[in-house]
Amino acid sequence: MEAIDQPEWESQPLGPSLWTRSLVAGAVAGLTVDISLFPLDTIKTRLQQARKHTQSSLDSASRPPAPNLRQTLRGIYAGLPSVLLGSAPSAASFFIVYDGVKRHLLPPPSSSSTSPPASWQHIVLTHSVASSLGEIAACAVRVPTEVIKQRAQAGLFGGSTLLALKDILSLRHAGSDTGAKRGWGLVVRELYRGTSITIAREIPFTVLQFTMWEAMKDAYASRAGDAQSTSTGPSATSSAFFGSIAGSISAGLTTPLDVVKTRVMLARRGGGDNVKVRDVVRGIMKDEGFGAFWRGIGPRVAWIGIGGAVFLGSYQWAWNLQESRSKEAKSTQSEPL
Repeated sequence: MEAIDQPEWESQPLGPSLWTRSLVAGAVAGLTVDISLFPLDTIKTRLQQARKHTQSSLDSASRPPAPNLRQTLRGIYAGLPSVLLGSAPSAASFFIVYDGVKRHLLPPPSSSSTSPPASWQHIVLTHSVASSLGEIAACAVRVPTEVIKQRAQAGLFGGSTLLALKDILSLRHAGSDTGAKRGWGLVVRELYRGTSITIAREIPFTVLQFTMWEAMKDAYASRAGDAQSTSTGPSATSSAFFGSIAGSISAGLTTPLDVVKTRVMLARRGGGDNVKVRDVVRGIMKDEGFGAFWRGIGPRVAWIGIGGAVFLGSYQWAWNLQESRSKEAKSTQSEPL
């Protein structure tokens, strides 16, 4: 296979300035996409909730009155405070690890005869490893905020983020059955409910998304002769377009994992402290059928398709902006007095 030359911007050593760029660009990307597309995320979560069909729920006379506009907006944005707290550090953690691992594993620019360019297999493997480790780092921040957010989105505790958090924090108090202190260990356990299935969803999704995204950027740069890709990086527009395509495909393929993750996170301690993924899967198959695994695929594909453009486009924009300012500063310093 033909070897692929890596752009210089992608193979620089990850010094303090590049750590800062990854942190800032990732935080900007995370906040931008989560805030702008939060209503689609809420719709997806509610579609993926477990549905219990009872006679009272089917009786039109027993249905509550339709909510007004204020109640509708409040319901759509339920859980937003949790996202505001966790989105930026989660996305920043991902890109710090992703960029760091990628620059560590990829060879430097092929300016030296002793440093051959990377093969496409090496590049694909590098992007897969970097994105997987990045997601594990991001999940350490994301999972607690995701648990609180989804419980508010699903309408638990009246859609209140604060009440959802208080419910989890109450686990540290004495139990009604034994009177013994439960401690903070149970609080942490509840905050990280669904960590394993979240990682199991995020790793294949991210590997698919970022491998396709990087491949499309490289192909576009080599065929179109994108001059910017050899200096600061691909343009934000092309990065956003490829991010949307990669995100949509990855989102559709991983929807069943997302449905299981949502059910696990919404399973509060009242339904059993030790919620097992296999029990959730069996319950869905028994009570709702195979089609339930694809619930919310429309909003999820739309959300991540648009979100992929916003997320990776804004990340590229922030990165390129910082890179161009760094180059300008260096050129100013090198000019003779």
